[in-house]
Amino acid sequence: MNVRITALRRTEYPDLMARYENPIEHACGVVEGQSWISVDGKCPEGLCPSAWIVMREFVEALSRGKGNFFDGWMRNPFSAMISCNDGFRPVSFYLERLP
Repeated sequence: MNVRITALRRTEYPDLMARYENPIEHACGVVEGQSWISVDGKCPEGLCPSAWIVMREFVEALSRGKGNFFDGWMRNPFSAMISCNDGFRPVSFYLERLP
């Protein structure tokens, strides 16, 4: 089964960036509303590799027909809301199994 991955929200914490982060040339390029399709639980081309590490197990489970994570956490049992692990500019991704 295929799984749609949609970037719903992106935020930044400039105070934390100023205090702790070294200057970097290329930060996250994910844009709100951007989406990808995972086919057979594989990482879609163009998806941030760091974000994939966090969501991979959920995408793989959804692609195998599993769901209802954490005993009813999501209204749609075949979905999940996952955030990437960038503490300076986290992105929230909505994962949903496609029919």
